[in-house]
Amino acid sequence: MAKSYTVAVVGATGAVGEKMMEQLVKRNFPIQHIKFLASKRSAGKNIEFKGKSYTIEEATPEAFEGVDIALFSAGGSVSKVLAPEAAKRGAVVIDNTSAFRMDKDIPLVVPEVNRQDLKLHNGIIANPNCSTIQMVCALQPIKEAFGLNNVIVSTYQAVSGAGAVAINELEAQSATFGETKNAVAQVLPVKSAETHYPIAFNAIPQIDTFDDNGFTLEEMKMINETKKIMHAPDLSVAATCVRLPVVSGHSESVFIEVDKEGVSVADIRSILEAAKGIEVLDNPAKQQYPMPLFAEGQDAVFVGRIRKDLSNDKGFHMWIVADNLLKGAALNSIQIAEAMIEDGII
Repeated sequence: MAKSYTVAVVGATGAVGEKMMEQLVKRNFPIQHIKFLASKRSAGKNIEFKGKSYTIEEATPEAFEGVDIALFSAGGSVSKVLAPEAAKRGAVVIDNTSAFRMDKDIPLVVPEVNRQDLKLHNGIIANPNCSTIQMVCALQPIKEAFGLNNVIVSTYQAVSGAGAVAINELEAQSATFGETKNAVAQVLPVKSAETHYPIAFNAIPQIDTFDDNGFTLEEMKMINETKKIMHAPDLSVAATCVRLPVVSGHSESVFIEVDKEGVSVADIRSILEAAKGIEVLDNPAKQQYPMPLFAEGQDAVFVGRIRKDLSNDKGFHMWIVADNLLKGAALNSIQIAEAMIEDGII
C-alpha cells in the first residue's frame, strides 16, 4: 500500500495557498491527514478542503508535531521563524517565500531543472521566484544541449504576483477609464513605499525596491536564483522587471547566447519540444504564440517567438509565458514534494 503523509499548509487563505490546495486535490496527493495553519488572527476560522470543513489552527512551533510535509506561503518573516521549528520537529518544509532562497545550505529547486539538489536538503527546500521558475525551465535544456553564455530578460508580470490587494486595485482602477491618472493607488509598485502609481492602463518598471546597483530586488532575485538553480555561477544574467495590468500569467522576453557554433532555430525548437514541462507554441504565420490570458490555469511553461538574433549568430530570442500562481508558485511546490516521494527522500 502506498504511503500517505500528514501535510500542513501555512497561509492557506492567500492566493498561492488556495492554489496549493487545488493542486493537492487535482494531483491526488497522498494525504493521510491535513492541517491548515495561519496567524492568531485567522485561527478558529473554517476552511473547506475536499468537501470537508477544517478549523484553521494558529501557526506555532508545536503545531508542526507529527507533520511530514509543510507547505509555507505566508510571507518571509513567518517562514524565517517557523520553518526551522517545523524542520526541527521532523517536517520537510517547502517554502514559497524569499526567506531561504539564497542560503547556500538550502536547495533552491525546480524539479525539471535541478531535481538532484533535493537530496541535499536539511529539512527546508526553497521554491524559487515565479519569474525565475518559468525562465530556467526553458533555459536548462538549451544549456545542456548547446551551452549558455548570456541571458538578458525583460519581464511583463501580472498583478497577482503582488497579492489579492493588487488584483482588487487593478479592478477598481479599470472602472475609472479616463480618470486613471488620478485613481486611488495604494499598492504598487511597492506597498510599503511612499509613492504609489495606478496599474490600470499603465506599465510600472519597478517590482520590489531598488538596490544600490540600480536593479530592483526582483531583478536581483532572477539574476542570482538563475545562477544557483542552474549551477552556473559565471553565467551572465541581466533582468528588467515590469508590472502590467494583467491579472494572472507572467510573460518574459528572453535573449540568450549559446556556446556552440552553428545552432539553428530548428535546433532550439526541437530541444524545447522534448523538454519536460515545456509546451512550444510558435507559429507566427498563424499568429500562434503564448499569451498570459490563455496560460492561466495551465500547468505548462509556454515558449514561442523563437528566432535567431540578426547580428549574433549564437544569439536567440524567445517569449516565455506561464501562470505565475501555478508553475510559478503552488504547482512547483507540490511537484517538489512529489519528486521527493518518488525519489524516496521523504
